[in-house]
Amino acid sequence: MAIPTVAAADGTTLPAIGLGTYRLTGSGGVDAIGHAIRVGYRLLDSAVNYENEGAVGRAARSAGDVRDKLVVTSKLPGRHHRYAEALTTIEESVFRTGLDRIDLYLIHWPNPKVGLYVEAWKALIEARERGLVRHIGLSNFLPEHVDRLVSETGVKPLVNQIEVHPYFPQQEALDYHRERGILVQGWSPLGRGNDLQENPVITEIAAARGVTPAQVILAWHVARQVIPLPKAASPQRQQENLAVFDVALTDAEIEVITALGRPDGRLAGQDPAVYEEF
Repeated sequence: MAIPTVAAADGTTLPAIGLGTYRLTGSGGVDAIGHAIRVGYRLLDSAVNYENEGAVGRAARSAGDVRDKLVVTSKLPGRHHRYAEALTTIEESVFRTGLDRIDLYLIHWPNPKVGLYVEAWKALIEARERGLVRHIGLSNFLPEHVDRLVSETGVKPLVNQIEVHPYFPQQEALDYHRERGILVQGWSPLGRGNDLQENPVITEIAAARGVTPAQVILAWHVARQVIPLPKAASPQRQQENLAVFDVALTDAEIEVITALGRPDGRLAGQDPAVYEEF
């Protein structure tokens, strides 16, 4: 099936849903990712710290004539924010995938205590100029971090991948990015081991529409112009997740789901203002 796209301020488009690949490793990961490509996924989200760039790359190389339609993503870990290390790490990411380039490369976390994320961003800009990557962006950056990058380099990210789900709707962050034409991707869109898919608000809407709770949650993301990145290894779940574009929630349903947000809604308390990941 053809997946709708969303456009950034510069006209670049990304698929409106992607495949999270965390823990999809080895030959099993290659098989799962390969199936996802065959059923229609075109955005594949990986990272150096997922230790599966090889599996993602092998699946992408086996995709045949749809390779040029794929958006293979990876992310720079916090331990390699220094300029020269960042460039070498990006090169190694490309080598591990076996591809001629990576389509979208992100800084995984800002790690503000270390304070090298501007240096890392300059390395990503250089990597793009050298053709190692096509597009560059961020992950888990707060508006204050994004503002600093743009003010110091003049280069705006294509995307910022942040935690978004009904318990943590991030409306202010969405408004900030939308005003600047920066696309938002949502990680762990279905929650991670919590009760989100059993929440009565979600299950009642799902039952009324004859769809799954996961489809309701993903449709909520799509309606808010967030690109969800659900991880799915099973063929059935992969196809269910792609079917969200047939679920058109009403404004009232979107509002009641958004109202599930909690002050402490982060899944693991990973506040980018203080959280560090290497």
